[in-house]
This record gives sequence, C-alpha cells and structure tokens, in this order.
Amino acid sequence: MTHQFNPTVLREYDIRGIIGETLGADDARAIGRGFATLLKRAGGNKVAVGYDGRVSSTMLEHALVEGLTCSGVDVVRVGMGPTPMLYYAEASMEDVQGGIQITGSHNPANYNGFKMVFMGRPFFGADIQQLGTMAAAGDWLDGQGSSESREILVTYVDRLVQGLDGIPAGQIADLKIGWDAGNGAAGPAIELLTKKLPGEHHLLFTQVDGTFPNHHPDPTEEKNLADLKALVAAKKLDFGLAFDGDGDRIGAIDGTGRVIWGDQLLMIYAEDLLQQLPGSTIIADVKASKALFDQVSAHGGKPLMWKTGHSLIKSKMKEVHAPLAGEMSGHVFFAHQYYGFDDALYAAIRLIAASARLGKSVTELRSAMPAMINTPELRFQVDESRKFAVIDEVKQRLASDGATVNDTDGVRVDTSDGWWLLRASNTQDVLVARAESESQTGLDRLMGQIDAQLAASGIARGDQAGH
Repeated sequence: MTHQFNPTVLREYDIRGIIGETLGADDARAIGRGFATLLKRAGGNKVAVGYDGRVSSTMLEHALVEGLTCSGVDVVRVGMGPTPMLYYAEASMEDVQGGIQITGSHNPANYNGFKMVFMGRPFFGADIQQLGTMAAAGDWLDGQGSSESREILVTYVDRLVQGLDGIPAGQIADLKIGWDAGNGAAGPAIELLTKKLPGEHHLLFTQVDGTFPNHHPDPTEEKNLADLKALVAAKKLDFGLAFDGDGDRIGAIDGTGRVIWGDQLLMIYAEDLLQQLPGSTIIADVKASKALFDQVSAHGGKPLMWKTGHSLIKSKMKEVHAPLAGEMSGHVFFAHQYYGFDDALYAAIRLIAASARLGKSVTELRSAMPAMINTPELRFQVDESRKFAVIDEVKQRLASDGATVNDTDGVRVDTSDGWWLLRASNTQDVLVARAESESQTGLDRLMGQIDAQLAASGIARGDQAGH
C-alpha cells in the first residue's frame, strides 16, 4: 500500500486542501498511518483526535481514525470543538502522546485540513513532508489499535475559567461583552464559558454551521467584524470578541468599535504580564508594530521579534521560556499559567483579567496606544520559484546600501520614517508587505521604497492576492 498526496496539500504549518479536489478520505487515512508509525517509533501509542464544524470534517475524522488504528495506535476521540480544545486534550491527558485536529481554520467552506501535535511539540515543516515521503514508500507499521470517545468540553471550559483566578467576581460583574463565534467550532464552548462568567454576555452565531452563513470566520479582516460592531454599539457593550473558524485566533473591538489588532492585544497582555513576571521575554512576529516592542521594553520586558507562523512561534517560546507570544494574525500564546499553545478563548479570558488587574477599561487601554499609521498586510502573487529569490535579491541590495535590516523572516527595514517589511509566505505563492509610520507622508515614502525594491527585481505590487 502506498499513497501520493497532491503536492499543494502538505504545507509548512499544517495540511490543507480542497475537499473532493486535493483532499479526501484516502489522504486522511494516509496521514493517520504515517503519524501513527512515527509515534510508535518514538515510543508513543495513543493519539487524541478532534474536528471542527465543517461539513467534511466527520468524513475525514472517520478515515483518520481508521489510518491511526491500522498502524497500531489507540485513539481518544474528543469530538467536535475548537482546535485549542484538542491541544488541551493532548496536554492534559496523561495517557496521550499526540493530537490531531481536523480543521479548515479560517479558509472557505470547501477547504479542510489537519493541525498536529507530536509528543508535546508542534508537528510542522519537515515533519509534514516526512508523512508524504512515508506514504509514497508505503513505509507504515501494521497493527490493530482501539478507539474510545471521551467528553472533554466541560473540563476544557473549567480550565479556561481559571484564567480569572485571583480576580474578585465583583470587579468584573458590571462588564458587558459581545462574543461573535462566526458559526465556527468554538460556538458551543463559548456558550458554556459565558454561563460561568460574571457580567453580561451577548452572543452571536454560536450555532456551528460549516457553510458560515453570516460572515467568513476570519477576525483579522475588518469587514468580518461588522456584526460585532453593530452589537457593541446597539447594546452599549464594553468590548467585543471575535473568533476564527477553529477558535485558535482572536479578534477584538473596543467599546467605540475600534479594532484592537493582534499586536495591540499583545500590548495589553504584555503590560499585565510584566507586572506579574517582571523582566520576561515576550515574542511577536515580524509583522508587529514597533509600538509593541517599545511597550514591552518600557515595561521592563525583553521583546523578541520572531518568524511568522504559529508552529515557529510555539517552538521559539519553548526554546527561550517566554511566558507570552503573539502574532498579528490573532494567534496568542500563553505559557504563563497555561500550556503555551494558541487559544483564542483563553486569550479572551486573559483580556478580561488584564483589564481588571490594570484597572482600566479595554477602551481606555486601546486609547492609550500611540497613533501609528500602517498598511494592512499587502499580499501579491509571485511565482513559487521566485518568491524566496526576490527576498534574497532585496537583502543583497539593502546590504550594499548600508540599511538597518532585521532578516529574521524576510527583511524588516528601519528608517527615520518608520519601518517596512517584505517577506515570502510559507504557505502560498505570495510576497507579503507591510509598513508603519507616524505620518501619512512617511508611510508613502516607505511604500515607495518597497515598490522600488520590487521593481528592481522585476515585480510590480499590482493585484492583491487573496488569503
């Protein structure tokens, strides 16, 4: 028995494809067999499996479990829920050594995929490529594993609530919060969670529906926050929270409807955390605002700029023992009093906690941030064979110009106007650009520098590529 994956499916941070075109039951079975074989060889024998609310998820779950058990691994099925619930199962169940969540994350409804944890660490990059090599060679162990179901939602939600330990209920009893689950897999967990919290909670779209009838579940695009903004305005709420399709990325707005972007949320978390753990290292990706890195330093922390990608950030956190990390994309990772994985529901609880401990409303915390002018993430198509080469060409030109460059992930260039970034996406045939300044004229000059570098490599910024 061998299996060939569609070459577009095995990606840097996860496995992802279009159901019926590039991804199906045979792929799920092969993933199960490969993952189980690697786990057995490493001395493990039990895997937790969960899935999101997509129409195709139960079919993939069935095939995945078949593959895992056929290679001799036992499976604990935790059922439908957000990706962090699966991560929690893997981290908290003592008899489990790996975890796989079936999820299409924030992709369109016809997509699906897999996110994996292997013996407590992210499973990505070369690990994922190895599944392809093993499948092509039929390099799989044979065996007969068992499967059992375990209910974990209630335990998971109880664990989330512990994020408010030490905060008197009276201090948050007057809060009014909006929650938009976007018909994603986090809906039932949010319903259960808000019943256990003090304050007044208004919920949107908690019914799981893999066709996403109300809006696309990606809280990093402002257009997807329109319903939440309307709710916050109509009910005069203190702030609003939004979640992506599988609950590992958070979005937020303050009481006036202003978006609190990923790096701005991290500024709030960092200020709160550095009061509790002075001098901590706090990690953010290269797309984050200079204001965040300055804020961490100002509060006595050590800011660390790292590569974009949830698996890369999680690995770096473990390496440097950072208690907190985050990405512009809304992945937030707490190792402080939690497990170090990206959990948007836990991040929501920690925002409530931070506001209480800092004695300021979320709106006040947002208002205190410096007014930076920045571009959204600009993405444009570049042929796969060219994208990394272009970044190398830009690096060489900047080096000969004596520019101030951070090349952690692509190039991030500091100038008197602010900074600009150009990096190659690890998951798509696109280059990503971003720039930030204190003035519009400064931003225009920065964009001019990006365009000049692209032109020198024969590329026009041109058409924006979608996600």
